[in-house]
Amino acid sequence: MAGLRNTIKANLGFRGTQNIAAWAVAGVLAYYLWVKPEREAEQERKASRERARLFATEKGLTEVDKRRPVADPQDTGLVRGSRS
Repeated sequence: MAGLRNTIKANLGFRGTQNIAAWAVAGVLAYYLWVKPEREAEQERKASRERARLFATEKGLTEVDKRRPVADPQDTGLVRGSRS
């Protein structure tokens, strides 16, 4: 048990029960301030996308690819070679 404590102290920087308590409080705060809201926002985005997909399939709408086509490098002059 003492070997485990020494390893934790050496690798994680814990130097007593107050320090461990401070790390625990910081971890809990980080979870509730950053991790939990981000997970909830991601779940809401997924639910919104699913509602939009269901609405589109219900109305018979299809997804249109609006990306511009990639130009052929040979036509734009980016690739040079012999024209024989």
